[in-house]
Amino acid sequence: MAENIARVFADAIAPDPTRPLLTWYDDATGERTELSGATLANWVSKTANLLVDELGLGAGDTVGVLLPPHWQTAAVLLGCWSAGLTVAETPGEVDVLFAAADRVGQAEAWSAGDRYALALDPFALPMRQVPPGFADYVLEVRAHGDHFTPYASGGEDLVERARRRADDLGLAPGDRVLVDAAAHPDPLDWLLAPLATAATVVLCANLDPTRLPTRTETEKVTRTLP
Repeated sequence: MAENIARVFADAIAPDPTRPLLTWYDDATGERTELSGATLANWVSKTANLLVDELGLGAGDTVGVLLPPHWQTAAVLLGCWSAGLTVAETPGEVDVLFAAADRVGQAEAWSAGDRYALALDPFALPMRQVPPGFADYVLEVRAHGDHFTPYASGGEDLVERARRRADDLGLAPGDRVLVDAAAHPDPLDWLLAPLATAATVVLCANLDPTRLPTRTETEKVTRTLP
């Protein structure tokens, strides 16, 4: 049985790394980005290598994450857990901070030596203008290695919570789960519970209810979170 989040993620993608693992929609902009398990794993490895090789962080260090549900948020969170970092739940002193471009104003509540901003561009393009005091996550992370051996520690306390939440939500292995990002902003719902059951996710921002029937059919959705 998986003992940490990195192992949960690895087990979830092992049966078929090429299948769509996380599909992102934004109905306000028309964005759609689909990531296979292998592609997301590549982003996760690059993020972990950024944290360990460039910043010298590891087990026992902390990270602040000011990001909405998004495929890049999944890469950041899973990369942090792979590197053994603890994701802080309240503002305070952390070792590194990741913030969406429209939330950098909230960074004042977090004391962090290293700060990365994310534009959350659907094609992961670099930022046109990087906020003062921040580095561009997409630009920086691309320079790092494609492989990373996860630390033995990293999100152990979340594994059991993710399994319990998956039970609460009625998720089953092989499910294709549609998630309204606004209704389920907690990564326990939109990321960890599905991974814990080897389910795949269709994550939708600004969800347009009129598109649900077509999307459910097109994406072969088997479960919609309430």
